Amino acid sequence: MPDSRLARQVQFIVEVDKLKDIYRQTVLIHSGRAENDAEHSWHLCLLVIVLAEHANLPDLDTLRVLKMLIIHDVVEIDAGDTFAYDEHRMSDQHAREARAAERIFGLLPEDQARELRELWDEFEAKQTPEARFATAVDRFQPVLLNLLTQGSAWRRHGVTHDRVVARNRHIAEGSSTLWELAEAMLEEAVRDGRLPAGPPPEGHEGRS
Repeated sequence: MPDSRLARQVQFIVEVDKLKDIYRQTVLIHSGRAENDAEHSWHLCLLVIVLAEHANLPDLDTLRVLKMLIIHDVVEIDAGDTFAYDEHRMSDQHAREARAAERIFGLLPEDQARELRELWDEFEAKQTPEARFATAVDRFQPVLLNLLTQGSAWRRHGVTHDRVVARNRHIAEGSSTLWELAEAMLEEAVRDGRLPAGPPPEGHEGRS
């Protein structure tokens, strides 16, 4: 293929097909296999289409949110999936992913590379209403999958209710309605044993 705009676009499309081979810690509700990044991105976009009315901002630019979510995990082709509760890997996550963004979006023609990089940076900064709603959906979806798979990833990694709340309370910045729902479901999961409540308060050790 000649070195042209179309050639660069096709090169990018071929490269991001690798996203289908990046697997996450969450598992699918029905089959129980690990979810891949491409499936995750598709599911988030569908959530936006269905749930946009619950965003804190009534006049949200939904197309902008969809664009952010369809490309936000492309960087994991190079950086890999970083489990949200892995503090060691989380410490350099942004630096690894920023390098990946530079390479992968850089495959595109300059104007498209700039547009997608700006969308990725906007999502990472979480300052605009669109980025906050995109983040809310991105965090709500794995919570939902974990809740419907008996806390699969949480239990496998020893994650407790307090850590799930600390990680996901920012959902409220994009959608207070989704956070209220998530909070209620998490409390129910603690009651029925799908999610451990957390360590006892300091100075209140359990007795044998």
